[in-house]
Amino acid sequence: MSELHVTPEPAGVPVLEVRGLAAGYGSVTVVRDLDVSLSAGQVLAILGPNGAGKTTVMTTLAGLLPRIAGKVLVDGKPLPNARPGAANKAGLVLVADDRALFTGLSVKENLQIAHKPGGPDLDATMELFPALKKRLKVSAGAISGGEQQMLAVARALVQRPQVLLIDEMSMGLAPVIVEELLPVVRRIADDTGAVVVLVEQHVHLALDVADESLVIVHGDVRLRGSAAELAAHPEWLEAAYLGETEPASA
Repeated sequence: MSELHVTPEPAGVPVLEVRGLAAGYGSVTVVRDLDVSLSAGQVLAILGPNGAGKTTVMTTLAGLLPRIAGKVLVDGKPLPNARPGAANKAGLVLVADDRALFTGLSVKENLQIAHKPGGPDLDATMELFPALKKRLKVSAGAISGGEQQMLAVARALVQRPQVLLIDEMSMGLAPVIVEELLPVVRRIADDTGAVVVLVEQHVHLALDVADESLVIVHGDVRLRGSAAELAAHPEWLEAAYLGETEPASA
């Protein structure tokens, strides 16, 4: 059985670095001056109100949108701009907010198509998502929303990511399902050493599983710090969401 394991980078070598990222659409800049540095096994929660630019960050990191400025590095190697295939080959995998499943294929077929050599096998993946085990022969379009989200994350995991980007895992799901899914993010980071970048509207659930967090408002980082620190100071989060602070660290 394949284990959920990725060889961690040596201490002090960031797996993901983002330097001075500016992102947007055409000539319109949506996100400005974003800097991130994450080591193996770290989880970053990106928070902020709707329209803040969070999804723009994720799609730009994945190479689906061209960077307006800045650099993205994985294992110290810069990624070419707007080349999603190159980003994926470097180990960066996106779970999009629409899940992007092959709904006409079975759960098992979705996993088989995505699997890369060295990635966890079906048994190891089902240990993380036991609810999918009885649904392997069912088409992805016929399973529940929660099961579809599990499948989307499982499909990313079998690609053996170095950097896992998860955009709005809770989209359209009941809070009780979100409470079951988000701890899996923590386990993935701990067991595989992958960096996880998580965009999430359920702020406190996200902070429970994250190591670091930042709040983006109108394209600017308004607050950043350890997840534990931000969770302990909800008034900082409220002020950041309301735009009452200057871009700063906690």
